[in-house]
Amino acid sequence: MDNLKRAGKTALLATGMVAAAGLTTGVASAAEMVVMAVPTFLTGAGAPAFGVPARNGAEVIIEAINKGSLPAPYNNSGKGLAGRQIQALIYDESGGGVKQVAEFRNKVQKQGVDLVVGYISSGTCAAITPVAEELKVLTIFPICGTPRIFEDIDKTPKYVFRTMGHATADGVAEALYVKANMPDVKGYTGINQNYAWGQDSWRDFDLAMKQVMPSASVSEKAQWPKIFSGQYGTEISALMLSKEKLVHSSLWGGDLEAFIFQGSARGLFRKKKLLFSVADTSVYRLGKKAPAGAILGARGPYGIFAAKVDTPLNNWFRKVYQDRYSVPPVGGSYQAAQGVLAAKFAYDKAAAANGGKFPSMDQVIAALEGATYQGIAAKVHMNRSNGHQAATKHMIGVLQWDKEAGEPVMTNVTEFGPDCVMPPPGVNGTEWLKGGMKGAKC
Repeated sequence: MDNLKRAGKTALLATGMVAAAGLTTGVASAAEMVVMAVPTFLTGAGAPAFGVPARNGAEVIIEAINKGSLPAPYNNSGKGLAGRQIQALIYDESGGGVKQVAEFRNKVQKQGVDLVVGYISSGTCAAITPVAEELKVLTIFPICGTPRIFEDIDKTPKYVFRTMGHATADGVAEALYVKANMPDVKGYTGINQNYAWGQDSWRDFDLAMKQVMPSASVSEKAQWPKIFSGQYGTEISALMLSKEKLVHSSLWGGDLEAFIFQGSARGLFRKKKLLFSVADTSVYRLGKKAPAGAILGARGPYGIFAAKVDTPLNNWFRKVYQDRYSVPPVGGSYQAAQGVLAAKFAYDKAAAANGGKFPSMDQVIAALEGATYQGIAAKVHMNRSNGHQAATKHMIGVLQWDKEAGEPVMTNVTEFGPDCVMPPPGVNGTEWLKGGMKGAKC
């Protein structure tokens, strides 16, 4: 396997297959670099608002790691991962789980990838997890939201990590926000994509609402369009006719934007109060066309919620990102960069414990398990699922358009601590919600 990996790395360099030019500095031999696969949506409905910004965020952070130019608290950490340059292989996540499993095997077995930092779709992550364990490759999921990755299996994976909270955190934060800001709400309905992410998002929001606002009734006619369907006329009609005032939605990417355009044209946002789990990804793209007054989340303290975080790391990231791409970083940008930073933290920590020598994969995994490290916008606590699942603070607010600044802003923002919205270590999220969220520290 080692000979195969070395041959694969050499082939990558010789054939010019390494993506994202400029993400390595100098000329490094195969033995002096770490090949990092970065899959993300580069085509299709998931690309413009989510996949491409995620790629951009990864590019910014990888380039700085290679140059050794990260600001505090990484300013004294040296270049690369434990001194070795990152060779980034960025490729398209589109095509579904079967295709991505084949791509994963190809990247590892034929092209010599050392680790994988990527994936957005919950369906893809669920398909990749057992393969990563089979091939024994460190795989960091920076985004995908379904809790099933760790909760629906008998044994916590050794090689797979997720560096942000999962859908349970979104549902709990949203329900607590509704309770505090819409105490008179009588009922709620929803529109969510009919696959793992949408199903889990709705389930966890509904279960959380049953705990914190048991008097509010749930509609039996929540809408379930296919992922990336793009047309929502029937669903919008049903929502317009429903008696419930509050509409929950975890639509994302092109689906989200298509729904917003179609719903706005029919007056949906004047009639209903929309609560969007992931809409921060589109607020800069949509500008004035984004639905002012809607409740928004970013699946954590990311994107527009991080605009006023005044730290050297965040200020640097936002400036470099905006100067390069002419738009502020959104949730996916932050989340992808946060995943790459996990690799930086773990490799450097493992090398320090190894007497300064380049660490083995087992040593890197041990360094990341249960660790707390600094993300771009907030600390990341790897303290769930035996140290493989992260918990971070969460933020929810109301979107408005600032006429003077000419940009979207978040108002009436509430911050929730990680131990408020995530189930305690060792506790299944669904069981925790059904049991009354015991142990929550809010």
